[in-house]
Amino acid sequence: MALVRTLNGISKSVFSSSISKSWLSSRQLAKPGFLARSTSTTKPLCEKKEVKVTFVRASGERIEAKAKVGDSLLDVVVNNEIDLDGFGACEGTLTCSTCHLIFSQKDYDKLPEKPTDEELDMLDLAYDLSDTSRLGCQIIMTEDLDGLEVKVPTTINDARS
Repeated sequence: MALVRTLNGISKSVFSSSISKSWLSSRQLAKPGFLARSTSTTKPLCEKKEVKVTFVRASGERIEAKAKVGDSLLDVVVNNEIDLDGFGACEGTLTCSTCHLIFSQKDYDKLPEKPTDEELDMLDLAYDLSDTSRLGCQIIMTEDLDGLEVKVPTTINDARS
């Protein structure tokens, strides 16, 4: 709090100089608390909300993972150190199809964005392609996707090969 008072004192002396007065109207300088509001003492919200995702391998094995809102499904696999052979080989640059995932129709319809032409071109090269296929690097987690379940295809095809 002492730091805030010191900063406000410095601000007052800077803003009360003749140069600063020409930049700020006398109304702004006369507003009560005008200078006090220029400093925040609250802690910023750094934690993103977590949601749950389940990856289902072709063998039926279920892998539950935590995801942060704003992360892509590729980020979820990397951050949770999930071993999906070859998954995300291009690191999300949309130049391969290794992060191909298959969604249920219900979950596919909940996805906030439709696939771009570039994503559809990469999906054309993926194995086990379905009407509800998407690339995990293009799916950004939202609170609405909490509990998402995705099927991991039997094998991958790296479109760069």
